[in-house]
Amino acid sequence: MSIDTASPPEHVAIIMDGNGRWAKNRGLPRAAGHQAGFRTTRDIVEACARRNISALTLFAFSSENWSRPEQEVGLLMDLFLRGLKSEVSKLNDNNVRIRFIGERSAFSEKLQNEMSSAESITQSNSGLRLAVAVNYGGRWDIVDAAKKLAVLVKQGELQPDDITVERFKSTVSLADVSEPDLFIRTGGEKRISNYLLWHLAYTELYFTDVLYPDFNESELDNALSFYAGRQRRFGRTGEQVTGKHA
Repeated sequence: MSIDTASPPEHVAIIMDGNGRWAKNRGLPRAAGHQAGFRTTRDIVEACARRNISALTLFAFSSENWSRPEQEVGLLMDLFLRGLKSEVSKLNDNNVRIRFIGERSAFSEKLQNEMSSAESITQSNSGLRLAVAVNYGGRWDIVDAAKKLAVLVKQGELQPDDITVERFKSTVSLADVSEPDLFIRTGGEKRISNYLLWHLAYTELYFTDVLYPDFNESELDNALSFYAGRQRRFGRTGEQVTGKHA
């Protein structure tokens, strides 16, 4: 499929949904689906880097996912830990900078250390900026930003009238990268599930029935083709965007 590579989205955000159903459809344990999804993630990161996408944010574990069966949560944590150990060197070699957004305190000290180590190792890289949302929720992000601003007001360093949209934007997660241009959700569900609520205000939304382990490079190109066909107006008229007037 031909993609307009001259103007790819700068920032892509993905909800990686469908691992469990993928495994169930094959008579496999859910663990097999998560492992297949991990392999897909590796391929998608590489594909985005090749397509000159500047930033990729992946929803790996939401704040609501703790309510899943304890065994599955434990397996996800183990897979996450092993994945960090096995992949960080490759990410570094490929000039990828990784970071994690979300409330880390709920994770084990070992996992927190691995996250910090991965960030430290790759912090000077200038290629794809990969953000992984773990124990993350969009509402948490907004409340956390509000708390930070409230502290500044209490300390007299900020006045309430100084809290503008731009000031608030500078306080939420991912404040130093552009907001997502394209949101992708695999697995057939058509909702954003408390993901990047502040950030997705003007993002193009793409939903696919493809289960995440089957979301390959060709499926990514389908999403990019969808994006290439969208006219991003940001409140303007179509004529203002194109410069053509009736």
